[in-house]
Amino acid sequence: MKKQYETCKNCEENFEEDFRFCPHCGQKAKDELTLGVLFYNTISNYFSFDARFFKSFFPLLFKPGYLASKFIEGKRLLYLHPAQMYLFIAVVFFFLFSFIQKSQIQTLDENLAKTLKKENKIDKIEDEHVRDSIKAVQLAKQKVEDSLARAELRKTLKDNKFIHGFSEEQMDSLVNAEDFRNNGMVNFDFNTKSIDSLIALGAPDNELYEAMGMPSDAGFFKRKLYKQVLKFYKSRKGGSILQTFYDTIPIAMFFLLPIFALILKILYRKHGLYAHHLVFSFYFFSFLFTVFSIIIGANFIVNIPDWIDWLVAFSTFIYLYLALKRFYNQAKFKTFFKASLSSFLFLLFVAPLTVVILGIFAFMFY
Repeated sequence: MKKQYETCKNCEENFEEDFRFCPHCGQKAKDELTLGVLFYNTISNYFSFDARFFKSFFPLLFKPGYLASKFIEGKRLLYLHPAQMYLFIAVVFFFLFSFIQKSQIQTLDENLAKTLKKENKIDKIEDEHVRDSIKAVQLAKQKVEDSLARAELRKTLKDNKFIHGFSEEQMDSLVNAEDFRNNGMVNFDFNTKSIDSLIALGAPDNELYEAMGMPSDAGFFKRKLYKQVLKFYKSRKGGSILQTFYDTIPIAMFFLLPIFALILKILYRKHGLYAHHLVFSFYFFSFLFTVFSIIIGANFIVNIPDWIDWLVAFSTFIYLYLALKRFYNQAKFKTFFKASLSSFLFLLFVAPLTVVILGIFAFMFY
């Protein structure tokens, strides 16, 4: 008997009509478009993700390094993919964190408005002696803060002499400079009354920049800096800068995570490919975001004491130690040393440098 064939509507390959599914692409052979068919794949994929997520979530929390080990061993369908888990948990974290952002931005704008209002009140005091007395107190306070800052600068320079190599005379020159805070930098201590008058008269920005002290031969970066300072001065709001800073954090995480994986690659250079360390980092950062999400969520419900929050945050180091011990299977002391060193390098060098870069970016492009 001659076999009857039909053509798959998806891949257009021929197969026997008795087949329920196309042997080439897997699509159902006779599949009428009904509501059930329309939503089947979506619902199926959702529950498949959901099942794998919960199979992965509890080992992620209570079995440090387990998921990464299993993924490297080849069990890659039973548990959620590391990058997929990271993205899902990161989205949840930044969603919860967005509520804190709004509160902080609002508080910053309110405090800045109060400060500027207080300064304006001082300038409007008619009694010249009272106004001068208040400004004298403020000046004295500033001098005390200046002295403390100089002492702190000297201590920092001495502690890091092995890095910069400055002599005692060079350190004295830096610390005792008339304006050591802005030594070699741009000074934005301009006359606010003069700027306010020019703004009220509708003066062009170039004239305002000149009144602020911008040199005529200023380069692109310096001009951009003055432009942003003037923009900030006109708006009198710091919330937009903080918002831009927060908005760049998720993007920065896509660079920080691979850097952490690179640190592990250097410390465990004989233990697999870079991709192996990246898998570990995906799961570890997923755990970190989970912990921070729990802290934020719990604080929404009840005001948890700060020491408990810090204790929970510190427990992530213990988790890292246990995860490294299981994943790389090294001796306890070696693992503790590498957990400490990786945390030290990341928290004291990589993270602060990232904050500085993000801060500059936020100010320059808010």
